[in-house]
Amino acid sequence: MSESTDSAVPADQTGGQTGGQTGGQADGQPGGVAEAGPADRIAAGYAFTGPALDLGALLWDGRCLPDRQIRIPLAMLNRHGLVAGATGTGKTKTLQLIAEQLSAGGVPVFLADIKGDISGISAPGTPGDRIGERARDVAQSWEPTGYPCEFYSLGGIGPGIPVRSTVTSFGPVLMSKVLQLNQTQEQSLGLIFHYADTKGLELIDLKDLRAVVAFLVSDQGKSELKGIGGLSTVTAGVILRALTAFEQQGASEFFGEPEFDTGEFLRTAADGHGLVSVLELPAVQDKPQLFSTFLMWLLADLYNDLPEVGDLEKPKLVFFFDEAHLLFNGASKAFLASITQTVRLIRSKGVGVFFVTQTPKDVPADVLAQLGNRVQHALRAFTPDDAKALKATVKTFPNSPYDLEELLTGLGTGEAVITVLSENGAPTPVAATRLRAPQSLMGPIAAADLEQAVKSSLLYSRYAEPIDRESAYERISAEQAAAEAQAEAAAAAAEAEKQAEAAEKEAARAARGAPEPDPSLAEQVVGSGLFRSLARSIGTQLGREISRSIFGTARKRR
Repeated sequence: MSESTDSAVPADQTGGQTGGQTGGQADGQPGGVAEAGPADRIAAGYAFTGPALDLGALLWDGRCLPDRQIRIPLAMLNRHGLVAGATGTGKTKTLQLIAEQLSAGGVPVFLADIKGDISGISAPGTPGDRIGERARDVAQSWEPTGYPCEFYSLGGIGPGIPVRSTVTSFGPVLMSKVLQLNQTQEQSLGLIFHYADTKGLELIDLKDLRAVVAFLVSDQGKSELKGIGGLSTVTAGVILRALTAFEQQGASEFFGEPEFDTGEFLRTAADGHGLVSVLELPAVQDKPQLFSTFLMWLLADLYNDLPEVGDLEKPKLVFFFDEAHLLFNGASKAFLASITQTVRLIRSKGVGVFFVTQTPKDVPADVLAQLGNRVQHALRAFTPDDAKALKATVKTFPNSPYDLEELLTGLGTGEAVITVLSENGAPTPVAATRLRAPQSLMGPIAAADLEQAVKSSLLYSRYAEPIDRESAYERISAEQAAAEAQAEAAAAAAEAEKQAEAAEKEAARAARGAPEPDPSLAEQVVGSGLFRSLARSIGTQLGREISRSIFGTARKRR
Protein backbone atom coordinates (compact mmCIF):
# COMPACT_ATOMS: atom_id res chain seq x y z
CA MET A 1 0.00 0.00 0.00
CA SER A 2 1.30 3.43 -0.97
CA GLU A 3 0.72 6.93 0.39
CA SER A 4 2.77 8.92 -2.10
CA THR A 5 2.19 9.93 -5.70
CA ASP A 6 5.79 9.67 -6.90
CA SER A 7 4.92 6.95 -9.37
CA ALA A 8 2.21 8.97 -11.08
CA VAL A 9 3.20 10.93 -14.18
CA PRO A 10 1.47 14.28 -14.85
CA ALA A 11 -0.75 14.35 -17.90
CA ASP A 12 0.91 15.48 -21.12
CA GLN A 13 -1.17 18.50 -22.08
CA THR A 14 0.13 18.42 -25.66
CA GLY A 15 -0.66 14.77 -26.30
CA GLY A 16 -3.97 14.11 -28.07
CA GLN A 17 -6.08 10.98 -28.17
CA THR A 18 -4.88 8.49 -30.71
CA GLY A 19 -6.80 7.75 -33.82
CA GLY A 20 -7.21 4.11 -32.81
CA GLN A 21 -9.22 3.06 -29.76
CA THR A 22 -6.49 0.67 -28.67
CA GLY A 23 -3.91 3.42 -28.23
CA GLY A 24 -1.91 2.97 -31.42
CA GLN A 25 0.38 5.76 -32.59
CA ALA A 26 -1.08 8.66 -34.58
CA ASP A 27 -0.47 8.90 -38.31
CA GLY A 28 2.94 10.34 -39.10
CA GLN A 29 4.04 10.45 -35.42
CA PRO A 30 7.02 8.51 -34.08
CA GLY A 31 6.23 5.67 -31.66
CA GLY A 32 5.99 6.62 -27.98
CA VAL A 33 4.82 10.20 -28.56
CA ALA A 34 1.19 10.21 -29.61
CA GLU A 35 0.21 7.34 -27.34
CA ALA A 36 1.70 9.03 -24.28
CA GLY A 37 -1.14 11.53 -24.00
CA PRO A 38 -3.99 9.14 -23.16
CA ALA A 39 -1.71 7.00 -20.99
CA ASP A 40 -0.68 10.03 -18.95
CA ARG A 41 -4.24 11.21 -18.58
CA ILE A 42 -5.31 7.77 -17.36
CA ALA A 43 -2.40 7.61 -14.89
CA ALA A 44 -3.20 11.10 -13.61
CA GLY A 45 -6.65 9.86 -12.62
CA TYR A 46 -4.97 7.51 -10.13
CA ALA A 47 -2.60 10.03 -8.55
CA PHE A 48 -4.17 10.09 -5.08
CA THR A 49 -2.82 12.08 -2.14
CA GLY A 50 -4.02 9.82 0.69
CA PRO A 51 -3.37 6.16 1.53
CA ALA A 52 -4.12 3.85 -1.39
CA LEU A 53 -3.74 0.23 -2.43
CA ASP A 54 -1.34 -0.49 -5.29
CA LEU A 55 -3.04 -2.72 -7.84
CA GLY A 56 -0.53 -2.75 -10.68
CA ALA A 57 0.87 -0.91 -13.70
CA LEU A 58 -0.98 0.56 -16.68
CA LEU A 59 -1.22 -1.41 -19.90
CA TRP A 60 -1.26 0.72 -23.03
CA ASP A 61 -0.82 -0.27 -26.66
CA GLY A 62 0.20 -3.78 -25.64
CA ARG A 63 2.96 -2.59 -23.30
CA CYS A 64 3.17 -2.45 -19.51
CA LEU A 65 4.16 1.00 -18.20
CA PRO A 66 5.64 0.48 -14.71
CA ASP A 67 5.90 4.23 -14.00
CA ARG A 68 2.12 4.64 -14.39
CA GLN A 69 0.66 2.97 -11.32
CA ILE A 70 -3.02 2.07 -10.91
CA ARG A 71 -4.29 2.41 -7.35
CA ILE A 72 -7.45 2.57 -5.27
CA PRO A 73 -7.94 5.01 -2.35
CA LEU A 74 -8.23 3.22 0.97
CA ALA A 75 -11.07 5.51 2.04
CA MET A 76 -13.14 4.41 -1.00
CA LEU A 77 -13.11 0.71 -0.16
CA ASN A 78 -16.39 1.13 1.72
CA ARG A 79 -18.03 2.15 -1.58
CA HIS A 80 -18.10 -1.53 -2.53
CA GLY A 81 -16.80 -3.21 -5.63
CA LEU A 82 -16.98 -5.97 -8.20
CA VAL A 83 -14.28 -8.42 -9.23
CA ALA A 84 -15.40 -10.30 -12.34
CA GLY A 85 -13.94 -12.49 -15.02
CA ALA A 86 -14.01 -15.91 -16.62
CA THR A 87 -12.72 -18.96 -14.79
CA GLY A 88 -8.93 -19.05 -14.59
CA THR A 89 -8.33 -15.35 -15.24
CA GLY A 90 -6.94 -14.57 -11.77
CA LYS A 91 -9.92 -13.36 -9.68
CA THR A 92 -8.79 -15.25 -6.59
CA LYS A 93 -5.28 -13.80 -6.78
CA THR A 94 -6.80 -10.33 -7.09
CA LEU A 95 -8.72 -10.94 -3.86
CA GLN A 96 -5.52 -12.09 -2.20
CA LEU A 97 -3.60 -9.04 -3.42
CA ILE A 98 -6.22 -6.58 -2.13
CA ALA A 99 -6.67 -8.49 1.15
CA GLU A 100 -2.92 -8.41 1.86
CA GLN A 101 -2.69 -4.65 1.47
CA LEU A 102 -5.83 -4.07 3.52
CA SER A 103 -4.41 -6.18 6.33
CA ALA A 104 -1.12 -4.29 6.13
CA GLY A 105 -3.09 -1.05 6.41
CA GLY A 106 -4.84 -2.21 9.59
CA VAL A 107 -8.17 -3.09 7.93
CA PRO A 108 -9.79 -6.44 8.85
CA VAL A 109 -10.83 -8.58 5.89
CA PHE A 110 -13.35 -11.38 5.39
CA LEU A 111 -12.75 -13.91 2.59
CA ALA A 112 -14.98 -16.78 1.55
CA ASP A 113 -12.70 -19.63 0.45
CA ILE A 114 -14.91 -21.66 -1.89
CA LYS A 115 -12.20 -23.82 -3.47
CA GLY A 116 -9.87 -24.06 -0.49
CA ASP A 117 -6.97 -22.17 -2.06
CA ILE A 118 -6.93 -18.92 -0.06
CA SER A 119 -5.55 -20.32 3.20
CA GLY A 120 -2.06 -19.57 1.86
CA ILE A 121 -2.54 -15.91 2.74
CA SER A 122 -1.36 -16.85 6.23
CA ALA A 123 2.05 -18.02 4.97
CA PRO A 124 4.87 -16.24 3.10
CA GLY A 125 4.93 -16.75 -0.65
CA THR A 126 7.55 -18.72 -2.54
CA PRO A 127 9.91 -16.73 -4.76
CA GLY A 128 10.17 -17.84 -8.37
CA ASP A 129 11.02 -16.69 -11.87
CA ARG A 130 7.44 -15.85 -12.78
CA ILE A 131 6.92 -13.80 -9.64
CA GLY A 132 10.20 -12.01 -10.19
CA GLU A 133 9.28 -11.19 -13.76
CA ARG A 134 5.85 -9.91 -12.74
CA ALA A 135 7.40 -7.76 -9.99
CA ARG A 136 9.81 -6.16 -12.48
CA ASP A 137 7.01 -5.52 -15.00
CA VAL A 138 4.92 -3.59 -12.50
CA ALA A 139 7.71 -1.98 -10.41
CA GLN A 140 6.79 -4.03 -7.33
CA SER A 141 9.17 -4.53 -4.44
CA TRP A 142 8.13 -8.12 -3.74
CA GLU A 143 8.86 -9.70 -0.36
CA PRO A 144 7.42 -13.02 0.86
CA THR A 145 4.99 -12.15 3.66
CA GLY A 146 2.30 -13.97 5.63
CA TYR A 147 -0.66 -12.22 7.23
CA PRO A 148 -2.56 -12.90 10.49
CA CYS A 149 -5.53 -15.17 9.84
CA GLU A 150 -8.42 -16.88 11.57
CA PHE A 151 -10.03 -19.87 9.84
CA TYR A 152 -13.74 -20.63 10.13
CA SER A 153 -16.15 -23.27 8.89
CA LEU A 154 -19.93 -23.43 8.60
CA GLY A 155 -21.18 -25.31 11.62
CA GLY A 156 -17.90 -27.16 12.07
CA ILE A 157 -18.11 -29.09 8.79
CA GLY A 158 -14.55 -29.10 7.56
CA PRO A 159 -11.56 -27.43 9.21
CA GLY A 160 -12.18 -24.16 11.00
CA ILE A 161 -13.79 -22.55 14.02
CA PRO A 162 -17.52 -23.36 13.76
CA VAL A 163 -19.74 -20.47 12.69
CA ARG A 164 -23.36 -21.03 13.67
CA SER A 165 -26.53 -19.02 13.53
CA THR A 166 -29.83 -19.49 15.33
CA VAL A 167 -32.91 -19.90 13.16
CA THR A 168 -34.41 -16.76 14.70
CA SER A 169 -31.35 -14.72 13.80
CA PHE A 170 -31.31 -16.15 10.28
CA GLY A 171 -34.87 -14.92 9.77
CA PRO A 172 -37.72 -15.91 7.43
CA VAL A 173 -36.47 -14.12 4.29
CA LEU A 174 -33.08 -15.82 4.23
CA MET A 175 -34.61 -19.12 5.33
CA SER A 176 -37.13 -18.94 2.48
CA LYS A 177 -34.28 -18.40 0.04
CA VAL A 178 -32.32 -21.39 1.24
CA LEU A 179 -35.48 -23.57 1.33
CA GLN A 180 -36.43 -22.38 -2.19
CA LEU A 181 -39.94 -21.33 -1.14
CA ASN A 182 -42.25 -19.27 -3.34
CA GLN A 183 -43.73 -15.94 -2.30
CA THR A 184 -46.85 -17.40 -0.65
CA GLN A 185 -44.82 -19.94 1.28
CA GLU A 186 -42.35 -17.24 2.28
CA GLN A 187 -45.19 -15.16 3.72
CA SER A 188 -46.46 -18.16 5.64
CA LEU A 189 -42.99 -18.78 7.03
CA GLY A 190 -42.89 -15.14 8.13
CA LEU A 191 -46.16 -15.72 9.99
CA ILE A 192 -44.64 -18.74 11.73
CA PHE A 193 -41.63 -16.68 12.87
CA HIS A 194 -43.98 -13.94 14.09
CA TYR A 195 -46.00 -16.42 16.12
CA ALA A 196 -42.86 -17.88 17.68
CA ASP A 197 -41.65 -14.40 18.65
CA THR A 198 -44.94 -13.39 20.25
CA LYS A 199 -45.17 -16.63 22.22
CA GLY A 200 -41.56 -16.53 23.38
CA LEU A 201 -40.69 -19.74 21.53
CA GLU A 202 -37.00 -19.58 20.73
CA LEU A 203 -36.11 -20.91 17.29
CA ILE A 204 -32.53 -22.01 17.79
CA ASP A 205 -32.14 -24.99 15.48
CA LEU A 206 -34.13 -26.63 12.69
CA LYS A 207 -36.00 -29.01 14.97
CA ASP A 208 -37.42 -25.95 16.77
CA LEU A 209 -38.80 -24.60 13.50
CA ARG A 210 -40.16 -28.00 12.55
CA ALA A 211 -41.90 -28.33 15.92
CA VAL A 212 -43.62 -24.93 15.61
CA VAL A 213 -44.82 -25.64 12.05
CA ALA A 214 -46.20 -29.04 13.05
CA PHE A 215 -47.90 -27.56 16.12
CA LEU A 216 -49.65 -24.81 14.17
CA VAL A 217 -51.39 -27.29 11.87
CA SER A 218 -52.31 -29.68 14.69
CA ASP A 219 -55.80 -29.74 16.24
CA GLN A 220 -54.43 -27.99 19.29
CA GLY A 221 -52.56 -25.28 17.42
CA LYS A 222 -54.89 -24.38 14.53
CA SER A 223 -56.79 -21.83 16.60
CA GLU A 224 -53.57 -20.01 17.55
CA LEU A 225 -53.22 -18.29 14.16
CA LYS A 226 -56.86 -17.50 13.45
CA GLY A 227 -56.54 -13.94 14.68
CA ILE A 228 -53.65 -13.06 12.36
CA GLY A 229 -54.21 -15.42 9.45
CA GLY A 230 -54.15 -19.16 9.20
CA LEU A 231 -51.55 -21.60 7.96
CA SER A 232 -52.80 -24.07 5.39
CA THR A 233 -51.93 -27.71 5.81
CA VAL A 234 -50.63 -27.81 2.23
CA THR A 235 -48.20 -24.92 2.79
CA ALA A 236 -47.07 -26.38 6.09
CA GLY A 237 -46.42 -29.66 4.30
CA VAL A 238 -44.27 -27.92 1.69
CA ILE A 239 -42.24 -26.18 4.40
CA LEU A 240 -41.78 -29.38 6.37
CA ARG A 241 -40.66 -31.29 3.28
CA ALA A 242 -38.22 -28.51 2.40
CA LEU A 243 -36.84 -28.63 5.94
CA THR A 244 -36.40 -32.38 5.66
CA ALA A 245 -34.45 -32.04 2.42
CA PHE A 246 -32.40 -29.24 3.95
CA GLU A 247 -31.53 -31.37 6.97
CA GLN A 248 -30.52 -34.28 4.73
CA GLN A 249 -27.89 -31.97 3.20
CA GLY A 250 -26.33 -31.65 6.64
CA ALA A 251 -27.75 -28.20 7.30
CA SER A 252 -28.62 -29.07 10.89
CA GLU A 253 -24.98 -28.46 11.73
CA PHE A 254 -25.20 -24.79 10.74
CA PHE A 255 -28.02 -23.82 13.08
CA GLY A 256 -27.60 -23.79 16.83
CA GLU A 257 -25.62 -22.33 19.67
CA PRO A 258 -23.24 -20.86 20.57
CA GLU A 259 -24.19 -18.36 17.89
CA PHE A 260 -21.21 -16.71 16.27
CA ASP A 261 -20.58 -13.05 17.05
CA THR A 262 -19.81 -11.42 13.70
CA GLY A 263 -17.98 -8.69 15.62
CA GLU A 264 -15.07 -11.17 15.75
CA PHE A 265 -14.41 -10.25 12.11
CA LEU A 266 -13.53 -6.67 13.10
CA ARG A 267 -10.41 -7.48 15.10
CA THR A 268 -6.81 -6.49 14.46
CA ALA A 269 -3.67 -8.38 15.38
CA ALA A 270 -1.23 -7.33 18.09
CA ASP A 271 1.09 -5.77 15.49
CA GLY A 272 -1.73 -3.57 14.12
CA HIS A 273 -2.38 -5.65 11.01
CA GLY A 274 -6.00 -6.27 10.15
CA LEU A 275 -7.07 -9.83 10.86
CA VAL A 276 -7.95 -11.85 7.74
CA SER A 277 -10.96 -14.07 8.45
CA VAL A 278 -11.08 -16.99 6.01
CA LEU A 279 -14.31 -18.98 5.87
CA GLU A 280 -13.35 -22.44 4.60
CA LEU A 281 -16.15 -23.73 2.35
CA PRO A 282 -14.75 -26.66 0.32
CA ALA A 283 -16.68 -29.15 2.47
CA VAL A 284 -19.98 -27.50 1.48
CA GLN A 285 -19.19 -26.33 -2.03
CA ASP A 286 -21.82 -28.77 -3.35
CA LYS A 287 -24.45 -26.80 -1.41
CA PRO A 288 -24.15 -23.40 -3.12
CA GLN A 289 -27.48 -21.96 -1.97
CA LEU A 290 -26.62 -22.76 1.61
CA PHE A 291 -23.23 -21.10 1.80
CA SER A 292 -24.21 -18.11 -0.34
CA THR A 293 -27.26 -17.45 1.81
CA PHE A 294 -25.21 -17.97 4.96
CA LEU A 295 -22.72 -15.37 3.76
CA MET A 296 -25.63 -13.01 3.32
CA TRP A 297 -26.61 -13.67 6.92
CA LEU A 298 -23.11 -12.73 8.06
CA LEU A 299 -23.35 -9.46 6.17
CA ALA A 300 -26.88 -8.71 7.37
CA ASP A 301 -25.87 -9.44 10.97
CA LEU A 302 -22.99 -7.01 10.70
CA TYR A 303 -25.36 -4.41 9.31
CA ASN A 304 -27.76 -4.85 12.24
CA ASP A 305 -25.08 -4.68 14.92
CA LEU A 306 -22.76 -1.89 13.75
CA PRO A 307 -23.37 1.79 14.55
CA GLU A 308 -23.50 4.53 11.93
CA VAL A 309 -20.07 6.07 11.40
CA GLY A 310 -20.28 7.75 7.98
CA ASP A 311 -17.18 7.96 5.79
CA LEU A 312 -13.94 6.96 7.49
CA GLU A 313 -10.28 7.27 6.54
CA LYS A 314 -10.28 3.50 6.19
CA PRO A 315 -13.05 0.88 6.42
CA LYS A 316 -13.81 -1.13 9.52
CA LEU A 317 -14.05 -4.27 7.40
CA VAL A 318 -13.95 -5.29 3.76
CA PHE A 319 -16.10 -8.31 2.96
CA PHE A 320 -15.41 -10.38 -0.18
CA PHE A 321 -18.43 -12.34 -1.41
CA ASP A 322 -17.11 -15.06 -3.73
CA GLU A 323 -19.30 -16.91 -6.27
CA ALA A 324 -21.83 -14.11 -5.90
CA HIS A 325 -24.01 -15.37 -8.76
CA LEU A 326 -25.10 -18.24 -6.51
CA LEU A 327 -26.61 -15.74 -4.10
CA PHE A 328 -28.97 -14.27 -6.68
CA ASN A 329 -30.10 -17.44 -8.48
CA GLY A 330 -33.82 -17.95 -7.90
CA ALA A 331 -33.96 -15.09 -5.40
CA SER A 332 -37.37 -13.69 -4.43
CA LYS A 333 -38.19 -10.00 -4.66
CA ALA A 334 -38.08 -9.71 -0.89
CA PHE A 335 -34.64 -11.31 -0.79
CA LEU A 336 -33.26 -9.05 -3.53
CA ALA A 337 -34.73 -6.01 -1.77
CA SER A 338 -33.02 -7.11 1.45
CA ILE A 339 -29.64 -7.47 -0.29
CA THR A 340 -29.98 -4.12 -2.05
CA GLN A 341 -30.86 -2.33 1.18
CA THR A 342 -28.02 -3.99 3.09
CA VAL A 343 -25.42 -3.11 0.45
CA ARG A 344 -26.70 0.45 0.15
CA LEU A 345 -26.75 1.21 3.86
CA ILE A 346 -23.84 -0.80 5.25
CA ARG A 347 -21.41 1.65 3.62
CA SER A 348 -22.19 4.23 6.29
CA LYS A 349 -21.30 1.65 8.93
CA GLY A 350 -17.76 1.40 7.63
CA VAL A 351 -18.07 -1.91 5.78
CA GLY A 352 -17.10 -2.44 2.15
CA VAL A 353 -18.48 -5.35 0.12
CA PHE A 354 -16.85 -6.81 -2.97
CA PHE A 355 -18.86 -9.27 -5.05
CA VAL A 356 -16.80 -11.79 -6.98
CA THR A 357 -18.42 -13.46 -9.98
CA GLN A 358 -18.00 -14.20 -13.67
CA THR A 359 -19.87 -11.33 -15.36
CA PRO A 360 -21.61 -8.17 -14.12
CA LYS A 361 -24.84 -9.68 -15.44
CA ASP A 362 -24.76 -12.08 -12.50
CA VAL A 363 -25.46 -9.18 -10.15
CA PRO A 364 -28.89 -7.45 -10.23
CA ALA A 365 -28.86 -3.92 -11.60
CA ASP A 366 -29.95 -2.35 -8.29
CA VAL A 367 -27.01 -4.00 -6.51
CA LEU A 368 -24.57 -3.33 -9.36
CA ALA A 369 -25.41 0.36 -9.16
CA GLN A 370 -24.02 0.43 -5.60
CA LEU A 371 -20.59 -0.91 -6.62
CA GLY A 372 -18.18 1.97 -7.18
CA ASN A 373 -14.99 -0.01 -7.78
CA ARG A 374 -14.51 -2.43 -10.68
CA VAL A 375 -11.81 -4.98 -11.47
CA GLN A 376 -12.82 -6.79 -14.66
CA HIS A 377 -10.69 -9.72 -15.73
CA ALA A 378 -10.86 -11.32 -19.17
CA LEU A 379 -14.13 -12.56 -20.65
CA ARG A 380 -14.62 -15.25 -23.24
CA ALA A 381 -16.79 -14.94 -26.35
CA PHE A 382 -17.01 -18.52 -27.59
CA THR A 383 -20.81 -18.66 -27.83
CA PRO A 384 -23.59 -16.21 -28.75
CA ASP A 385 -24.47 -15.93 -25.07
CA ASP A 386 -20.84 -15.11 -24.27
CA ALA A 387 -20.81 -12.40 -26.96
CA LYS A 388 -24.02 -10.94 -25.57
CA ALA A 389 -22.58 -10.91 -22.04
CA LEU A 390 -19.43 -9.23 -23.36
CA LYS A 391 -21.38 -6.41 -24.99
CA ALA A 392 -23.45 -5.95 -21.82
CA THR A 393 -20.27 -5.74 -19.73
CA VAL A 394 -18.73 -3.11 -22.01
CA LYS A 395 -21.83 -0.94 -21.56
CA THR A 396 -21.29 -0.87 -17.80
CA PHE A 397 -17.96 0.96 -18.13
CA PRO A 398 -17.47 4.70 -18.61
CA ASN A 399 -16.31 5.94 -22.03
CA SER A 400 -12.64 5.17 -22.64
CA PRO A 401 -10.00 5.30 -25.37
CA TYR A 402 -9.82 1.49 -25.31
CA ASP A 403 -11.73 -0.83 -27.60
CA LEU A 404 -13.11 -2.70 -24.60
CA GLU A 405 -14.69 -5.55 -26.55
CA GLU A 406 -11.35 -6.41 -28.05
CA LEU A 407 -9.41 -5.67 -24.89
CA LEU A 408 -11.57 -7.78 -22.55
CA THR A 409 -11.17 -10.87 -24.70
CA GLY A 410 -7.42 -10.39 -25.04
CA LEU A 411 -6.37 -9.86 -21.42
CA GLY A 412 -3.95 -12.38 -19.98
CA THR A 413 -4.07 -14.07 -16.59
CA GLY A 414 -3.45 -11.51 -13.88
CA GLU A 415 -4.54 -8.60 -16.06
CA ALA A 416 -7.73 -6.61 -15.70
CA VAL A 417 -9.64 -3.51 -16.73
CA ILE A 418 -10.05 -1.23 -13.71
CA THR A 419 -12.07 1.81 -12.76
CA VAL A 420 -12.49 2.97 -9.16
CA LEU A 421 -13.78 5.96 -7.24
CA SER A 422 -11.29 8.74 -6.70
CA GLU A 423 -10.88 10.49 -3.35
CA ASN A 424 -13.65 12.93 -4.25
CA GLY A 425 -15.99 10.12 -5.26
CA ALA A 426 -15.72 10.56 -9.05
CA PRO A 427 -15.00 7.54 -11.29
CA THR A 428 -11.43 7.24 -12.49
CA PRO A 429 -10.57 6.65 -16.17
CA VAL A 430 -10.79 3.07 -17.38
CA ALA A 431 -7.32 1.52 -17.08
CA ALA A 432 -6.09 -1.78 -18.45
CA THR A 433 -3.75 -3.05 -15.73
CA ARG A 434 -1.17 -5.74 -15.16
CA LEU A 435 -1.75 -6.64 -11.54
CA ARG A 436 0.86 -7.11 -8.87
CA ALA A 437 1.66 -10.56 -7.48
CA PRO A 438 0.46 -11.48 -3.98
CA GLN A 439 3.27 -11.71 -1.44
CA SER A 440 1.70 -14.58 0.48
CA LEU A 441 1.51 -18.21 -0.62
CA MET A 442 -0.61 -18.56 -3.75
CA GLY A 443 -2.21 -21.86 -2.79
CA PRO A 444 -3.44 -23.74 0.29
CA ILE A 445 -1.32 -24.38 3.34
CA ALA A 446 -0.83 -27.96 4.56
CA ALA A 447 -3.84 -29.57 6.26
CA ALA A 448 -1.85 -30.11 9.47
CA ASP A 449 -0.85 -26.44 9.57
CA LEU A 450 -4.46 -25.40 9.03
CA GLU A 451 -5.67 -27.65 11.85
CA GLN A 452 -2.97 -26.32 14.16
CA ALA A 453 -3.94 -22.73 13.35
CA VAL A 454 -7.59 -23.48 14.12
CA LYS A 455 -7.04 -25.26 17.42
CA SER A 456 -4.52 -22.73 18.68
CA SER A 457 -7.03 -19.87 18.23
CA LEU A 458 -8.52 -18.32 21.35
CA LEU A 459 -11.93 -18.54 19.68
CA TYR A 460 -11.85 -22.30 19.27
CA SER A 461 -12.81 -23.10 22.87
CA ARG A 462 -15.58 -20.52 22.72
CA TYR A 463 -17.36 -21.85 19.64
CA ALA A 464 -16.17 -25.43 19.06
CA GLU A 465 -18.71 -27.36 21.17
CA PRO A 466 -22.43 -27.03 20.31
CA ILE A 467 -24.98 -26.27 23.05
CA ASP A 468 -28.56 -27.56 23.01
CA ARG A 469 -30.62 -25.71 25.61
CA GLU A 470 -34.39 -25.57 26.10
CA SER A 471 -36.12 -23.91 23.17
CA ALA A 472 -39.30 -24.21 21.11
CA TYR A 473 -38.91 -27.95 20.46
CA GLU A 474 -38.49 -28.81 24.14
CA ARG A 475 -41.32 -26.53 25.26
CA ILE A 476 -43.79 -27.75 22.66
CA SER A 477 -42.80 -31.37 23.31
CA ALA A 478 -43.30 -30.89 27.06
CA GLU A 479 -46.69 -29.23 26.57
CA GLN A 480 -47.79 -31.93 24.17
CA ALA A 481 -46.60 -34.64 26.57
CA ALA A 482 -48.54 -32.99 29.43
CA ALA A 483 -51.64 -32.67 27.25
CA GLU A 484 -51.35 -36.31 26.20
CA ALA A 485 -50.90 -37.42 29.80
CA GLN A 486 -53.96 -35.38 30.83
CA ALA A 487 -55.96 -36.83 27.97
CA GLU A 488 -54.88 -40.36 28.91
CA ALA A 489 -55.81 -39.75 32.55
CA ALA A 490 -59.22 -38.40 31.53
CA ALA A 491 -59.75 -41.36 29.21
CA ALA A 492 -58.75 -43.79 31.96
CA ALA A 493 -61.14 -42.12 34.42
CA ALA A 494 -63.96 -42.24 31.89
CA GLU A 495 -63.23 -45.90 31.21
CA ALA A 496 -63.21 -46.70 34.95
CA GLU A 497 -66.54 -44.90 35.43
CA LYS A 498 -67.98 -46.75 32.46
CA GLN A 499 -66.84 -50.06 33.90
CA ALA A 500 -68.30 -49.20 37.33
CA GLU A 501 -71.65 -48.33 35.77
CA ALA A 502 -71.56 -51.56 33.81
CA ALA A 503 -70.84 -53.52 37.01
CA GLU A 504 -73.76 -51.90 38.80
CA LYS A 505 -76.11 -52.66 35.95
CA GLU A 506 -74.94 -56.24 35.86
CA ALA A 507 -75.50 -56.61 39.61
CA ALA A 508 -79.03 -55.20 39.37
CA ARG A 509 -79.81 -57.44 36.44
CA ALA A 510 -78.56 -60.46 38.39
CA ALA A 511 -80.57 -59.49 41.42
CA ARG A 512 -83.86 -59.33 39.47
CA GLY A 513 -83.45 -62.76 37.94
CA ALA A 514 -82.45 -64.73 41.15
CA PRO A 515 -84.92 -67.71 42.49
CA GLU A 516 -86.68 -67.42 45.91
CA PRO A 517 -84.86 -69.29 48.75
CA ASP A 518 -86.46 -72.57 50.22
CA PRO A 519 -88.56 -71.96 53.44
CA SER A 520 -87.32 -73.29 56.77
CA LEU A 521 -89.13 -76.07 58.74
CA ALA A 522 -90.75 -73.53 61.07
CA GLU A 523 -91.90 -71.49 58.10
CA GLN A 524 -93.32 -74.62 56.53
CA VAL A 525 -95.27 -75.55 59.71
CA VAL A 526 -96.58 -72.06 60.26
CA GLY A 527 -97.59 -71.76 56.68
CA SER A 528 -99.47 -75.07 56.56
CA GLY A 529 -103.29 -75.13 56.34
CA LEU A 530 -103.74 -77.26 59.46
CA PHE A 531 -101.73 -74.79 61.47
CA ARG A 532 -103.73 -71.86 60.13
CA SER A 533 -107.08 -73.62 60.88
CA LEU A 534 -106.00 -74.50 64.38
CA ALA A 535 -104.84 -70.98 64.94
CA ARG A 536 -108.20 -69.63 63.84
CA SER A 537 -110.06 -71.95 66.18
CA ILE A 538 -107.92 -71.18 69.13
CA GLY A 539 -108.08 -67.51 68.35
CA THR A 540 -111.91 -67.57 68.21
CA GLN A 541 -112.30 -69.33 71.54
CA LEU A 542 -109.66 -67.28 73.24
CA GLY A 543 -111.24 -64.17 71.89
CA ARG A 544 -114.58 -65.07 73.33
CA GLU A 545 -113.04 -65.79 76.70
CA ILE A 546 -111.24 -62.52 76.70
CA SER A 547 -114.40 -60.68 75.73
CA ARG A 548 -116.32 -62.22 78.58
CA SER A 549 -113.74 -61.45 81.18
CA ILE A 550 -113.65 -57.91 80.03
CA PHE A 551 -117.45 -57.26 79.98
CA GLY A 552 -118.31 -59.19 83.22
CA THR A 553 -120.41 -61.96 81.75
CA ALA A 554 -120.16 -65.30 83.52
CA ARG A 555 -119.26 -68.68 82.08
CA LYS A 556 -121.90 -71.26 81.56
CA ARG A 557 -121.68 -74.26 83.83
CA ARG A 558 -122.19 -77.76 82.62
